[in-house]
Amino acid sequence: MPLASPLMGKKKKPFLGMPAPLGYVPGLGRGATGFTTRSDIGPARDANDPVDDRHAPPGKRTVGDQMKKNQEDEEEDLNDTNYDEFNGYAGSLFSSGPYEKDDEEADAIYAALDKRMDERRKERRELREKEEIEKYRMERPKIQQQFSDLKRKLSEVSEEEWLSIPEVGDARNKRQRNPRYEKLTPVPDSFFSKHLKTGENHTSVDPLQGVRNGNFINTCLSTPYPGSMTPGTGELDMRKIGQARNTLMDMRLSQVSDSVSGQTVVDPKGYLTDLNSMIPTHGGDISDIKKARLLLKSVRETNPHHPPAWIASARLEEVTGKLQVARNLIMKGTEMCPKSEDVWLEAARLQPGDTAKAVVAQAVRHLPQSVRIYIRAAELETDIRAKKRVLRKALENVSKSVRLWKTAVELEEPEDARIMLSRAVECCPTSVELWLALARLETYENARRVLNKARENIPTDRHIWITAAKLEEANLNTQMVDKIIDRAITSLRANGVEINREQWIQDAEECDKAGSVATCQAVIRAVIGIGIEEEDRKHTWMEDSDSCVSHGALECARAIYAHALQVFPSKKSVWLRAAYFEKNNGTRESLEALLQRAVAHCPKAEVLWLMGAKSKWLAEDVPAARSILALAFQANPNSEEIWLAAVKLESENNEYERARRLLAKARSSAPTARVFMKSVKLEWVLGNIDAAQELCTEALKHYEDFPKLWMMRGQIEEQGENMDKAREAYNQGLKKCPHSGGLWLLLSRLEERVGQLTRARAILEKARLKNPQIPELWLESVRLEFRAGLKNISNTLMAKALQECPNSGILWAEAVFLEARPQRKTKSVDALKKCEHDPHVLLAVAKLFWSERKISKAREWFLRTVKIEPDLGDAWALFYKFELQHGTEEQQEEVRKRCENAEPRHGELWCAESKHVLNWQKKTGEILAGVAGKIKNTF
Repeated sequence: MPLASPLMGKKKKPFLGMPAPLGYVPGLGRGATGFTTRSDIGPARDANDPVDDRHAPPGKRTVGDQMKKNQEDEEEDLNDTNYDEFNGYAGSLFSSGPYEKDDEEADAIYAALDKRMDERRKERRELREKEEIEKYRMERPKIQQQFSDLKRKLSEVSEEEWLSIPEVGDARNKRQRNPRYEKLTPVPDSFFSKHLKTGENHTSVDPLQGVRNGNFINTCLSTPYPGSMTPGTGELDMRKIGQARNTLMDMRLSQVSDSVSGQTVVDPKGYLTDLNSMIPTHGGDISDIKKARLLLKSVRETNPHHPPAWIASARLEEVTGKLQVARNLIMKGTEMCPKSEDVWLEAARLQPGDTAKAVVAQAVRHLPQSVRIYIRAAELETDIRAKKRVLRKALENVSKSVRLWKTAVELEEPEDARIMLSRAVECCPTSVELWLALARLETYENARRVLNKARENIPTDRHIWITAAKLEEANLNTQMVDKIIDRAITSLRANGVEINREQWIQDAEECDKAGSVATCQAVIRAVIGIGIEEEDRKHTWMEDSDSCVSHGALECARAIYAHALQVFPSKKSVWLRAAYFEKNNGTRESLEALLQRAVAHCPKAEVLWLMGAKSKWLAEDVPAARSILALAFQANPNSEEIWLAAVKLESENNEYERARRLLAKARSSAPTARVFMKSVKLEWVLGNIDAAQELCTEALKHYEDFPKLWMMRGQIEEQGENMDKAREAYNQGLKKCPHSGGLWLLLSRLEERVGQLTRARAILEKARLKNPQIPELWLESVRLEFRAGLKNISNTLMAKALQECPNSGILWAEAVFLEARPQRKTKSVDALKKCEHDPHVLLAVAKLFWSERKISKAREWFLRTVKIEPDLGDAWALFYKFELQHGTEEQQEEVRKRCENAEPRHGELWCAESKHVLNWQKKTGEILAGVAGKIKNTF
């Protein structure tokens, strides 16, 4: 027995043969740090050695570059200069640390918060960015925008001018301009036929053949000809090539078919929809026609009972000119789809006259209830009796068709039509049209019976009731009209019909146009208040009346006003609107009757009294006008307007003493500035200068801040050539009224007239300093420099004026004509952008077109101007001058009448003429002619 080994008794260590724990470093506990050999980290590499990544970006392609980058990443700049109190360090303090799951969660939360905050600020940010972009575009416009004014003028270039522009020369040399391209000449058929017969494979060209047939390229013939490798075949079989092409097309079409049922998986309607764009309307491309024909053939074969396929196929052939093929196709379609109305109608359309009748007869046998086929049959007949016969036959089969009855009745005489309609309403008792047509043909008593029967059969239709009311009105039974309309509203509501106010008003307008005034008014009275809140009544009714006037239904508008005045008898605004309506659309008698009622209900409304007095005065009934004003005095004892109206009435009728007494009475009982001004004006125009000056002095004691009195005082002195006194009056007035533009203008013009240009310029500059926002002062400054011949200074002043008053129409209008002629159009576009609806700018555009001899455009802009501002006398005068030069007598008379109706009061040229002391008794038409006569076409 052998001895036991001393090692056998020792205990085995538990860690032997087991893997080392995570992070274990041998010898670390006893201070051994270990070492690393070259075999652990790989062979040593030079800094200039390339890296393993073949696609590394520049700056990372060598080992040295990457080491340097890693060092930069690791070394963070934690200097104080890189620290910010709010943001911290520029870089992340923990960028070198591990990125764990909680870091990822935190980043996701912060990202969500940032996104939420960004959404809250998104609208403001986008608005700010948009404004910044617009500002940037304004400061640095694109080249395209800088040349926009020049590009606008391209629209004026005619075709002849465009074609006459010379071509740009080619600066290249001759070799570049005319390159020598490789020439390829097609091989003639004779060459093929000759060599096909030999059965040989040629790879070169016979020189003699080349001489005879032109130059050929050898490379074109390096391949065998079709069929040349088969000896004995001497010609190309074109028939087989065509068959192969058809086979290929069949294979392609069969790819979209289901192999089981043979039905196409493509929707036939889709085919036809696609074919609508393929069918040529005027010849078209042959390949598209062939494609359409093949697709339609496929549709017909896969679904032969689909009517649109046959109709589309026939129309395709019709468009391509193959009318007989189209007829054959559609007749085959009638065999395949005998119950299709559309196919039969298409067949009747394509066939000639007698054949079409036969087709329709055949269609009737298949579809005896088709209304459209019967009507087509009647249309094919040329004789009236034949048409009647066809329609009567149709009505035997389809007695319930309203369309057939209407078509048949239209062909009959009134008596026969009445008999037919009697039968028609029995067959179609729910057709309103037939009942109404029958009522129109019957006598009064019978019509009443017919309409009563119609109401029994159709209790929910309003037209029957309205027709009954019109019938009563036509037979002078007007007291029944209101009863019928009221009964209609009650009956329709009882039958569950909602009363639609707008529809009833439309019916009233139709009654108005048909001359049934009583019915129209009754309908308006019955429905005008339906469905409107109490506080909205006045506003809604005024809108309704305006709408009726715009549609030409004047009686409807009159009825609305009458009803509104009954509900609001003390509303001055309603009376005024009604009075203006009567003034524009009614007679003088209707206006005066309305105004009498108005002043009875609103005695304190001065304007109503004045309208009544003016109407009497225009009718040359002066005593009646005086009596109206006397009544107005009683109702309004100290009214300035009524005093002045009475003065005007007397002065216009040459009763000067009476006017003086009235003014003296007014100055004692109602001493206003306007009363004093009219007193001064009356003495001035009558030539009593001393009396006028005395009155003016007295007036200025009471009203020294009323600028018109100072103006009149200065103008009276100017008229007497007392320039120093006039200057003194204007200066005194400016001390009291420094913001009166008129006084500054009069003083500057006085200085200019006496030759003191420098003083006039200084006065206007002072005026502009005190009143920078008065455009008239800027305009006068510009014109002063222009009249003095200093055009550059006037342009500079105009630029400053437009900066101070960018929305002033009179300044923009003047700026257009300060420009040279080529730049005026561009300036006018800019003016319209700034002041789109300003009458002065519109007038300037009209004058611009007039100066360019664009007559129709100028007239259009003149009309637009006087429509926007009918009170601008200058526009009327220029328009009248324009028509005197380019219009007919009718157009001139129309402008004059419209101007007299508008009675303009404003405008620079107009006021200069109308307010002149010599023209104080002139009518509007005379002033218009005077202003037009003084206008010169200098623009």
